[in-house]
Amino acid sequence: MSEQNWKKIAKAKQAALAESIPSEYRIPKDLLPPDSQLDVTPWPKQSGWFSEKELEITGSTASDILQKIASKAWSSQDVMKAFCKRAAAAHQLTNCLTDVFFDEAIKSAAALDDHLQRTGKLAGSLHGLPISLKDNFNIEGKDSTVGFTSLVDKPAEYNATLVDILQELGAVRYCKTNVPTAMMIAESVNNTFGRTVNPLNRALTSGGSSGGESALIAFGGSPLGVGTDIGGSLRIPAACTGIFTLRPSHGRFTTQRCRSGLAGQEAVKSVNGPMARTLEDIALYSKAVIDAKPWLVDPTMLPIPWQPVEPKQKLKIAVMWDDGICSPTPPVTRALKETVQKLQTAGHELVDWDPKQLHRKALELLGRMFVADGGKSVEALLKPTGEPWRPEMKVYEDATELGTYDMWKLHLERTELQRQYLEQWMSYDGLDAILCPTTPYATVKHGDFKYVGYTGVYNVVDYSAVSFPSGISVDKAVDTPVADYKALSDFCQAAHDSYDVEAVHGMPVSLQLVAKRLEEEKVLAMTATLLQAL
Repeated sequence: MSEQNWKKIAKAKQAALAESIPSEYRIPKDLLPPDSQLDVTPWPKQSGWFSEKELEITGSTASDILQKIASKAWSSQDVMKAFCKRAAAAHQLTNCLTDVFFDEAIKSAAALDDHLQRTGKLAGSLHGLPISLKDNFNIEGKDSTVGFTSLVDKPAEYNATLVDILQELGAVRYCKTNVPTAMMIAESVNNTFGRTVNPLNRALTSGGSSGGESALIAFGGSPLGVGTDIGGSLRIPAACTGIFTLRPSHGRFTTQRCRSGLAGQEAVKSVNGPMARTLEDIALYSKAVIDAKPWLVDPTMLPIPWQPVEPKQKLKIAVMWDDGICSPTPPVTRALKETVQKLQTAGHELVDWDPKQLHRKALELLGRMFVADGGKSVEALLKPTGEPWRPEMKVYEDATELGTYDMWKLHLERTELQRQYLEQWMSYDGLDAILCPTTPYATVKHGDFKYVGYTGVYNVVDYSAVSFPSGISVDKAVDTPVADYKALSDFCQAAHDSYDVEAVHGMPVSLQLVAKRLEEEKVLAMTATLLQAL
């Protein structure tokens, strides 16, 4: 097909999305911030376009919203309308959405209000809570393009299992959020919808692949969203925007009937998890979804009920200062140092984690797993409309397919690495967690995100991890580039070369706390303890 075909489809899809935003939610031209305004997060308050009530609602946490709706202080409908308006604004300023269905959402909210009025009971533990969803969550009658023009106007014929669970819990879905092509780039850019930008600084990335979610949440257009993670796709965008997320082990939150960019790739499993502005909201969602017993509808889920963990007074934490491949940029190293000092002052035990060669091996395995099909999965979705390969997907374009024998050998290598990683963990007597960077960066300018090793290793070993804002922001006076820099690898050199302290000045810096496999409750409790120390 002609090159024009995919471009025509993309243009029409973008126009249809813009048209689907109700006129009352379109920002008046005279109120639009100038393109030169990079941080648009203060704009909702400054613009005068939002009422005090709308600002109060959209500035609230998910936990507070649920309490206000339950006490009938706010109606679900009022909450929904406020978030539809703010999500629409977020999209117009950051290009973060791929679909909106505000009218349906407001009708659902009205039905929940009616139910509460009639019965005096909540429909479920998430009654009336607006929840945004990453583009790959199938919703009957809606597209899940995951960035491909060939999947435009091919609506899903069924809901993802999690979509049904959230509905049964009383949550209200109202929009879907942008992703990179096949959800396999660390920035959210594709040929169908274009690039999502960071609301804290529009010259920088909101990360990927759940970067539409992170941009929407950081702007205040969603109290809680659901993203996915196969190499860092929850944690990287959360870190780029200074919000919280949980990367669970496989078997806790159902991924059944979702769209995948690499369908059938199961050497490393994709997981999904919540993204929000507070740790409390992450825990609230996690408990609600697991209390719904997803193992009764998804055979791959583990029948492990939610088990509250008593916070330990004294934690033993191993600090990974670098992974032996890519040194963190100066603000991330500073955040680690200051966090470690505060944890020591609070009486916790800190030791150093030696990445040995395990991290290098894990990253190499992850890279081989992603391209084991020789890039055929991506190519098959590009071909129908003549859509070109994006430059970020070069490794997929150039890949050679592995045969079954070599794939089986890859599985053996992965399983042996998992054994070695656990063995090393257990050699630290009584170790609770690893503290490390989420990424080597605070965030980066568009096109500069080149390294996912700090997140990807924990996909290979399938450990539970939280990315959290450290409370530290990049300071151009302090976080100057290192003199006499000695790179650990080409990745390291690239991270150093692209580090622009002027560009990222003022951006939040996040870190990652990692527990062993299936320790979601524990890693959330430990993060709460760590935040107290901070």
